[in-house]
Amino acid sequence: MRHLLSIADLSATQAIQILDTAEELSRVSDGPMKKLPTLRGRTIVNLFAEDSTRTRISFEAAAKRLSADVINFSAKGSSVSKGESLKDTAQTLQAMGADAVIIRHSASGAAQRLADSQWMTGSVINAGDGTHEHPSQALLDAFTIRKNLVRGGNDLTGIRVAIVGDIIHSRVARSNVLLLTKLGAHVTLVAPPTLLPAGVESWPVTVAYDFDSVIADVDVVMMLRIQLERMSEMFFPNVREYSHYFGLNRDRLKMMRPNAIVMHPGPMNRGLEITADSADSARSVILQQVTNGVTVRMAILYLLLAGSQESGAQV
Repeated sequence: MRHLLSIADLSATQAIQILDTAEELSRVSDGPMKKLPTLRGRTIVNLFAEDSTRTRISFEAAAKRLSADVINFSAKGSSVSKGESLKDTAQTLQAMGADAVIIRHSASGAAQRLADSQWMTGSVINAGDGTHEHPSQALLDAFTIRKNLVRGGNDLTGIRVAIVGDIIHSRVARSNVLLLTKLGAHVTLVAPPTLLPAGVESWPVTVAYDFDSVIADVDVVMMLRIQLERMSEMFFPNVREYSHYFGLNRDRLKMMRPNAIVMHPGPMNRGLEITADSADSARSVILQQVTNGVTVRMAILYLLLAGSQESGAQV
C-alpha cells in the first residue's frame, strides 16, 4: 500500500508487520545511536489543519530518526487559514517535492480525499480526520498492549480490552476497535448511551453501561478524553456525575486484575475521565504509549517509503 488512511485498509498480517518492524526499530531507539540513514534525502511534510502537539512532534521525531527532512505546515497563520483549498495546498506541497504528507484535519475523509486525488504523488498518512480514524494511534496502542501483556505470540488473541468514555467523538476508539479485534482481542465499549455512536450494535464489540461490571474482567482499561470542544450540547448531566460513574479512580484501580494496565491516548482531563493517582499509578502505561508512538511511526514511514524498495515489504 502507498498510504495509511484507515485500519480497515490493513490486513492482520500487515498490521503485525508494522508492529514487528517497530519492535526492531525500538532496539535502535534504545541504543546510543538513535538515527538511521534510511530516509536520507526524503522530504516529509506534517500538514496539521487541526491543533495537535504530541502526534505532530511524534511524527517529526520519527521522521528525523530516519534522517528525513521534515517540513511542519501548520494551518494557523498559513494560507489554509486564509481559505486556500486542500487541492491548492496539496499541489504546493507536490511542487516542494514532498515524498509523504502526514495530515490531520477536522473534516472526516480529508486524508482519503488527498490520497485519491491526482494532486500529488507522495504517500499520505492519516494523523486523524474529524471523528473518523486515527490509525497510527491504534497501532501504537496495540504495540503497547502486546509489549506488556503478550508472551510468545505476535497478535492479541485472548486479550480483553475495555474502551471507556466518549466513544461517539473518538477517532481513536474507532481505529482501536478495528485493529484490536482484527488482531484477536475482545473489546468492550463502556459509556453512557448518549456517548455511543448510532449503529454501534453492528461493531464487533460488546457494549456495557456499567463500568464496575466490566473492569474486573479485562486486561486493559483504555480511558478516552471527554471531547468537550466537539460537543454542541451536554451529553451527560454534569462533570461530577460522569466522573462518578465512568471515571477511573483509586477504588476502580483496586478492582482491576493483578497484571491489567491503564491506557489513555492523551491529552488527559485529569479529574474528569481519570484521576491523577490513576494516571500516575504503577499500572499506567500512558508514558510508554508516547515513547512507543515514535517507534511505531518510524515503522510506518519506513515501510511506506523504504521497506518496499529494500525488502519487498509493503504496509
